[in-house]
Amino acid sequence: MLQGRGVPLPFDSNRQFVDMIVHQVEKAIIGKRESVETAVIAFLCGGHILLEDVPGVGKTMLVRALAKTVGASFKRIQCTPDLLPSDVTGVSVYLPQTGKFEFRPGPIMAGVVLADEMNRASPKTQSALLEAMEERQVTVDGVTHPLPDPFVLLATQNPVEHEGTFPLPEAQLDRFLLKIRLGYPDEKHEVDMLNRFAERSPLEDVRPVLLREEWARLQRETRLVHLDETIKQYIVRIASATRTHKDVALGASPRASMALMRTAQAKAFSAGRTYVVPDDVKSLAVATLAHRLVLQPEARYTGKSPESIVQQLLAAIPVPAAQPAAGGAR
Repeated sequence: MLQGRGVPLPFDSNRQFVDMIVHQVEKAIIGKRESVETAVIAFLCGGHILLEDVPGVGKTMLVRALAKTVGASFKRIQCTPDLLPSDVTGVSVYLPQTGKFEFRPGPIMAGVVLADEMNRASPKTQSALLEAMEERQVTVDGVTHPLPDPFVLLATQNPVEHEGTFPLPEAQLDRFLLKIRLGYPDEKHEVDMLNRFAERSPLEDVRPVLLREEWARLQRETRLVHLDETIKQYIVRIASATRTHKDVALGASPRASMALMRTAQAKAFSAGRTYVVPDDVKSLAVATLAHRLVLQPEARYTGKSPESIVQQLLAAIPVPAAQPAAGGAR
């Protein structure tokens, strides 16, 4: 494990840490290892996750299982059109006996927050989450309140139902580190799921792997993973190519470049390496960049998708031959 400040965590390797988290989450989420590992990478980065999929595939279950593994406080926000910003951030209540206002925190003041069906909240309520997602704080009645550290927001949305929903604005989509889809399980894994859920919820068997302080330390150590200059240039070339692509109306922002760098570091960290290789970047480029792109109308009409465009760019942009950092792999 990388040596940060303080005492190293008690894991033989970073890969072992990821396997322990994944093993616990897979007690509740069956047959979706790649999606689970991607979610763990977001936790290592301290980044927010957008879970977009049809109802009933386990989005909420995944969030609750992840929250249990890191031993963090967990709150759920059920988004509806009549949800108010104060229902999310909290309110200041006047206390006659003291003559002062007291802040009553909302559900956003937790380590792991689930915003269920986020696109059902009104734009005004959605905007209340922007400050929390980017600055890790909320401002109520002119007073700023810091959020717990670490803090991760996981939002779900249903891509099928559009009635009564409000599309997430580009500024908000850009604040999600990764977008993950679970998809339907295959028949074997679905039978396993029926057996496992026959008597009780397997979520009861999920156990904490990390304390909150250990989770925060892992996030700091992830940022120590080395990136060669050629890898940084490769990331920027990918992001820049989305801005000039003929089928893209709005390309990846500089925040997206930063996000791709962080996810590549976390990918290398979880593999037990102290340096990033090009495959780390390529493996997470779609999940990191695609949801930030806005396509031209004619591109959408012809069946093109942001995912396919990112894949096209990855195939066209030369991959650098980066050299490992001093010390190499362990």
